[in-house]
Amino acid sequence: MAPKRSDKVLAAKTTRKVVQEETVLVAVVAATDQMPAAVLGDDEDKENEGKSQDEAREKETPDVTASHSQQEGEERKRKRRRKERGGGEGYKRYVFRVLKQVHPGMAISSKAMTVLNNLMRDMFERVAEEAARLSKYTGRVTLTSREIQGAVRLVLPGELGKHAVAEGSKAVTTFINNNAKGRSM
Repeated sequence: MAPKRSDKVLAAKTTRKVVQEETVLVAVVAATDQMPAAVLGDDEDKENEGKSQDEAREKETPDVTASHSQQEGEERKRKRRRKERGGGEGYKRYVFRVLKQVHPGMAISSKAMTVLNNLMRDMFERVAEEAARLSKYTGRVTLTSREIQGAVRLVLPGELGKHAVAEGSKAVTTFINNNAKGRSM
């Protein structure tokens, strides 16, 4: 047999929160027969003495629907801004910088930039996977420049691999020299 319902009226306060494009509703339920003194401040308690409980509840509970629509609008604007910027992910900024260094007068279309970005991402994943495999073979946990160099030699064919290794070695040497100068000062 189902339990009997009490005659108490419950007030539900709901709030919306957007979490990764999914809407989650959270309900806070409190019995409205008698609000505990901890919930109502002393000043509010004195104000609400002469009023009915319904009026006190209306004063205490703000209209959440108006603020929700405003919050949702702001949330949509933020997401739109993130999409426009690209969220800081990808290689587009760096490809563009290199293009301007090599050919200052040239431009690149957004579709071509997307293709280059995807190419860079794919190459990074391939090199990282190969370097992880090499470190497993040697039994080491840390990926060093040595594993990356071996992975680049294996992933990139022929002359392209040799040039990449040379540029990588030069970058590591420059980094070490600049780091040593900063420590000695």
